[in-house]
Amino acid sequence: DINGNLLGINTAIYSRSGGSMGIGFAIPVSTARLVMESIVKDGQVTRGWIGVEPNDLSPELAETFGIKPPPADKAGGSQGVIITGVLQNGPAATSGIRPGDVITSVAGRPVGNVSELLASVAALKPGTASKFQLLRRDEKIELDVTPGVRPKPRKQPK
Repeated sequence: DINGNLLGINTAIYSRSGGSMGIGFAIPVSTARLVMESIVKDGQVTRGWIGVEPNDLSPELAETFGIKPPPADKAGGSQGVIITGVLQNGPAATSGIRPGDVITSVAGRPVGNVSELLASVAALKPGTASKFQLLRRDEKIELDVTPGVRPKPRKQPK
């Protein structure tokens, strides 16, 4: 910024010509700091993972799952992320999260969209339970969810 504070680290640029003119993408400095601290402390980056397929809550998805969407926040954004799929035997499934649940808060942090959910879950320490608030149909529920570490992809046989 104009005061010399680091705001983000450039990671990619989209350019039609291949030059430096185009749209730049950056990682926020808060994320870069977490990654750096994790690498210094543990030699690797470990992020929380719960094994769900999240989607931004739309009126169509709310109708499909037969839920009443929570009221919008003060800025007019949605409140919560609908879970459309749960990995069998994954952390979310063993904690009781089901397809159709709307996650509204992770560890006390409100969740308004998929990006916020993924960032909140990634910041959780694997193996340590955290409170998730959600809506199931019209009922407010609080579950203890213990995130795990995302499994490494299996190598495809040649």
